[in-house]
Amino acid sequence: MTAPLAGYTVGVTAARRADELGALLARRGATVQFGPAIRLIPLADDEDLLRQTRAIIEVPPDVVVATTGIGFRGWVEAAEGWGLGDSLLAALGGATVLTRGPKAKGAVRAAGLVEAWAPVSEASAELLEHLLADGVAGKRIAVQLHGEPLRDFVEALRAAGAEVVEVPVYRWTGPADPAPLSRLLDALVAGQVDALTFTSAPAAASVLRTAAAEDRYEQVLDALRYRVLVVCVGPITASPFARVGVPVIQPPRARIGALVRELAVALPARATRVKVGECLLELRGQAVLVDAELRPVAPAPMAVLRALAEVPGQVLSRRMLAGVLRRHSGREDTVDVHAVETAVGRLRAALGVPNLVTTVVKRGYRLAIEPS
Repeated sequence: MTAPLAGYTVGVTAARRADELGALLARRGATVQFGPAIRLIPLADDEDLLRQTRAIIEVPPDVVVATTGIGFRGWVEAAEGWGLGDSLLAALGGATVLTRGPKAKGAVRAAGLVEAWAPVSEASAELLEHLLADGVAGKRIAVQLHGEPLRDFVEALRAAGAEVVEVPVYRWTGPADPAPLSRLLDALVAGQVDALTFTSAPAAASVLRTAAAEDRYEQVLDALRYRVLVVCVGPITASPFARVGVPVIQPPRARIGALVRELAVALPARATRVKVGECLLELRGQAVLVDAELRPVAPAPMAVLRALAEVPGQVLSRRMLAGVLRRHSGREDTVDVHAVETAVGRLRAALGVPNLVTTVVKRGYRLAIEPS
């Protein structure tokens, strides 16, 4: 059987655990292109975290919200490095501790604390509902952030009368080397990336900021809205895209493995399938399944095949196909008919089955299907 992601190119924007995610995708047949969109600022160097840690020790909170396992563990480790570890745990020990998911719960327990409640959905929205239902007026609540401000969450608590201390346990900034991300955006705009994966909201926001800084925001946004499958590990990660109208898919549980499984089902489901004679063609991102045999196809011939498959059996003139190649290449000048003939020849060779693409004399080309 053909691997579910064979023939597709998937972009990975993660910094942490990028190798793990890439290996899971490659195991399912994908070609992986890495473009880290962010990098983590070391906790020990974070002055904001040190200031908020001291504030919490001086005035202990009534409630602590732990949103991520790595963040909570990192907070405790950073406090230990500053000589404040015991004082921090003593301040948190008298609070009601809420955790967003099992990883945060594990980190809380590893620190010697016990959580009072965690939402089944692992969603911040359910956490917020629980807090508001219990009543937060007059309470001091420490909220561990996870890379980006939780504006709606924090504002809702403050509006209900709580004093909220935001704890920036780790912060993100742009990648140390921006070149891989720029190359990934090059491939995205050129139609050579079929899906883009995100495991954090800062990475999603960074991709949009980078596109704007490189003066191709609209091109990237157009690709993400209409052509590329965007896969986010959870609703928080997806939030920067929701604000700009980019549709995303996400797994039922916020896990990397679940993300890959969701992608392995959703991406092949988008493939164009067409019966040509006795052959079944399945058009994947950078290849075609010809009766379940994977046949790699270069970008220009693939653009021609996609155009022909949109109107099965109908004739497309050389002039029309020249326009397809021009749009595909991003060229502003005209593409001559010889380029079309070359692309068709390469397409026929790549498919490996004679007469799937037929020439209609003095008119153009079509797939060998009788129009209904």
